[in-house]
Amino acid sequence: MMEEILTKTYFGNTVQDWFLALVLILGAVILGRALYWVLKRSLGRLTSRTESRLDDIIVDMIEEPITFILTLVGINYGIKVLTLPEAMQGWVGGAFRFLIILTIAWLLARLFDAVQREYLVPWAAKTETDFDDQLLPIISKSTKVLIWVLGVIIALDNVGYDVGALLAGLGIGGLALAMAAKDTVSNVFGGFTIFADKPFTLNDRVVVRGYDGFVREVGLRSTRLETLEGRIVTIPNSAFSDSPVENISLEPSRKVILKLGLTYDTTPDQMNQAISLLKEIGAANPSLEEKLITGFTGFLDFSLEITFIYYIKAGSDIVGTQSQVNFAILEAFNKHGLEFAFPTQTIYTQNQ
Repeated sequence: MMEEILTKTYFGNTVQDWFLALVLILGAVILGRALYWVLKRSLGRLTSRTESRLDDIIVDMIEEPITFILTLVGINYGIKVLTLPEAMQGWVGGAFRFLIILTIAWLLARLFDAVQREYLVPWAAKTETDFDDQLLPIISKSTKVLIWVLGVIIALDNVGYDVGALLAGLGIGGLALAMAAKDTVSNVFGGFTIFADKPFTLNDRVVVRGYDGFVREVGLRSTRLETLEGRIVTIPNSAFSDSPVENISLEPSRKVILKLGLTYDTTPDQMNQAISLLKEIGAANPSLEEKLITGFTGFLDFSLEITFIYYIKAGSDIVGTQSQVNFAILEAFNKHGLEFAFPTQTIYTQNQ
């Protein structure tokens, strides 16, 4: 009875052949998982004894792809036990080669990603310039895309596709795609413009299109700013090529224009005294540059105006320095009886 069941034929193969193929496929999957466990434990112990981190990285990155390749080999061998139509055999063989080549591309991409994370990123962080920190993410993404594109092209070529004709078709289609995706293309070229002109570097404070913040990441298509409120704003790179970019971090000093109004009963001597006090306050503050401008600049509706212009040195605490200057002015003016003006009206009445 059992022999009759095993010898029955379905789709050109006996039940015994189908059962054997299923056992081989399941065995390949189980063997692949067991091999992954063995590699992870045994090779992990060996590499942990060495001083270099490179062997640990390589073993960790190749474990899964190698296990998957061996599993594919087992599955392919199990399918070959069956008698399949010639067209089906060609399709199965092509699929096997296609997956093997893509797995190799996966392996190379993983290795590159690990080496970059372990070696290139720390190296870029140690350098004095921020240019490599900006360029590294783009190189990383471009390299991984190139690995996958070459992997797909080689895999298609091995399957039997005419890659030359495919690439020619992609060239014509790429032209149409470029026309449809012109904004993306302009953003990519905007990214290259940033690296070529260097209007800013990482962590610079810039103002562009009304956004004021610090540059946290420069990508191939967009740049991320962290605003003063702590929010992340993603700005297309094309904005930096067709809009003015104000780099606040490159300012040699911060110019502050302070308008002070004294009451109209202030005497000329007191006005001169106020101007002298402002000069003394500016000269005494180490965070200010020597160039100070102050003078009696106008008769306003409610006050006599004094303009005080000073420059805060680069790298100084802007808000803290302004507070120091303002407190010093308030204390000095109060001490010498110089009164600040506020909107007032004097109404004269005439008895008739």
